[in-house]
Amino acid sequence: MVDTFPQNSYMQKISRTPWRLFAIGIVGALALVAILMFALMGAPLQEITTLMTWLSISSLVSLVVGYILYRRGLTRSPSLTLTLVLTYGWAAIVILVNVWIMSERMFLNDEHDLILSGVLLLFAAIIATTFGIFVAASVTDGLRSLNLTAQQIAEGNLTARAAISGRDEVALVGHTFNEMAKQLQQAAQEREELEQMRKDLIAWTSHDLRTPLTSIRAMIEALHDGVVDDPATVQRYYGTIRSDIIALNSIIDDLFELAQLDAGGLSMEMAQHALGDLVSDSLEMFQALATEQGVTLKGTVAPNLGLVQMCAPKIGRVIGNLVSNALRYTPAGGTVQVTAVRQPDQIIVTVQDSGPGFAPEDLGRVFEQFYRGEQSRSRASGSGAGLGLAIARGVVLAHNGRIWAENAPEGGAIVGFSLPD
Repeated sequence: MVDTFPQNSYMQKISRTPWRLFAIGIVGALALVAILMFALMGAPLQEITTLMTWLSISSLVSLVVGYILYRRGLTRSPSLTLTLVLTYGWAAIVILVNVWIMSERMFLNDEHDLILSGVLLLFAAIIATTFGIFVAASVTDGLRSLNLTAQQIAEGNLTARAAISGRDEVALVGHTFNEMAKQLQQAAQEREELEQMRKDLIAWTSHDLRTPLTSIRAMIEALHDGVVDDPATVQRYYGTIRSDIIALNSIIDDLFELAQLDAGGLSMEMAQHALGDLVSDSLEMFQALATEQGVTLKGTVAPNLGLVQMCAPKIGRVIGNLVSNALRYTPAGGTVQVTAVRQPDQIIVTVQDSGPGFAPEDLGRVFEQFYRGEQSRSRASGSGAGLGLAIARGVVLAHNGRIWAENAPEGGAIVGFSLPD
């Protein structure tokens, strides 16, 4: 956080050495009085010395008495306002008494001047005390506002913020307090979202596991009970059972791999490998599915792509997850385009589809574990626990790369990742 109050560091140094400040103040005041008396009044040295002696004694006595009063009473005061008011009052009394004593010694033969000096000093003391009360009220108003806001936050209102005015230390505390309240509110929202995602995980994963299990159970019971005995139908049932088991195995693998990524235990055996081969393998793997869905699947690999330092199985999994995700949201007649290019300091792979694209509120969260947006893309599919993109992000980050998602200007979504060259 940038310190918007640059004077604070200087004031903090002073506050750490109050007695040094007192000493400097007394010496400076005595020196200034001596210089002014000599330069402006032409006072003799003996008179200056006498005045300095009395001023030194009175200032030391005033400070000692003030310190005793502060330590004995004001530090235990229940109100900062009372403390400040009494402090200003004591300062006014100190000024009045000290200057009165000095004036009496100087105006010993002029009673009129002595009385006038006393009246003016009394007026000045009252004005100074009144101003001190005003300053004390303004300071404590800010503190009371902070206290009220803190009570509201303690009661659960994390949207409460303290009203801030000025540029002093109280305002600095107010800014810091509001920033803390903002972070508390954000943390609470993240906890709520995490809890919701945990519940969604249970619901989605249960659905994704239950659906193929129910299908497998129904077909196995039909085969066991002899309901199906036609060889072609039996073979088709076996094929469906095999596909459902593969789907179940894929979900379990996703969960296991995601757990490894979270624990930092995912094995990454890095080596030089042709990224173009991985793109070709993914296109070949999903070509049959794309044809079945009526989607055109194509890819473009730059001629200069060459070899890339990476864990080939994991990056192949990333490309496969992105292509699978794109096919899931691309309607019949649409296109999924995979592109791999080399730039001066990185390799970039993008997968673009002609589906509905991401909802704006989902763009910043598509790579979160188990997150599934509630708009266009999720409703278009209605399945998937949101693991593929989270796994892709973990693998790419483990390669010191970057992954992103955006909507194409012409429509559809673009999900891409980059690897350092």
